[in-house]
Amino acid sequence: MWVQDHFKPRPTDIFLASFPKSGTTWLKALIFATVNRTRYGFADHPLLTTGPHDCFPFLDAHLQEKDRSRFDLDRFPSPRLLSIHIPYILLPNSMTDHQSCRFVYICRDPKDVLVSKWLFLNKLRPKDLPPISLEEAFELFCQGISHYGPFWDHVLGYWEGSLETPEKILFLKYEDLKKEPLVVVKRLGDFLGYPFSLEEESKGVVEEIVKLCSFENLSTLEVNKVSEQKFSKDTIIDNRHFFRKGKVGDWKTYLTTEMVERLDEITYEKLLGSGLVFGS
Repeated sequence: MWVQDHFKPRPTDIFLASFPKSGTTWLKALIFATVNRTRYGFADHPLLTTGPHDCFPFLDAHLQEKDRSRFDLDRFPSPRLLSIHIPYILLPNSMTDHQSCRFVYICRDPKDVLVSKWLFLNKLRPKDLPPISLEEAFELFCQGISHYGPFWDHVLGYWEGSLETPEKILFLKYEDLKKEPLVVVKRLGDFLGYPFSLEEESKGVVEEIVKLCSFENLSTLEVNKVSEQKFSKDTIIDNRHFFRKGKVGDWKTYLTTEMVERLDEITYEKLLGSGLVFGS
């Protein structure tokens, strides 16, 4: 409701949208480094001392902040980089109809999303409560019960939006980013209006960005091992929890054959006819 009534987008705003645990942290770093590559050198880059979530804050966190002066959007320099988990259907027309705002959406195989989300939420669960079992998390996920609604509705909203307005919404898959990060980063630069020149490519700038933002690099930095991220008064998360494995197909370690078959069946039914598919 606050976004609908009060948020005022700028023509230069860049939004990173995602369902939780779909690769948000990594893509935040890549977009921040791509957009700001002429401002910072790689030797003293902000991402070496500041976590991706501080460089690229959640608009969602602003909605939960009682003292909004701590997160004054009007003081943010352009282009504002803002992350959201809000479903596409709930965004105000001022954001979706704006001619210049850009959205980058990243999705991930629902089986990996389920496992990553289950492990992540158990790390945040109060000590006096028992952990959520995988079976319970699985049932809730299949029923579409989560903070931002059903996974499949969330993905389809942005997928259909990207088909209608491809100049406004870049739809990415985590698996493609893992397989060909250089290709995806160059696509990001073109889409966001920060294309890489031939000189930059010859000097290895794209490779430097991918190396800087890699899981192997970010997960070992002090800021991402010991500092905290405040999302609201009652939600403070250790940055290290955002760096678990980053693997494709880690679901194979946790899900039973029956779970895999049920999730694949739901995914097939939900996405049927949309043109969107996930790998097996």
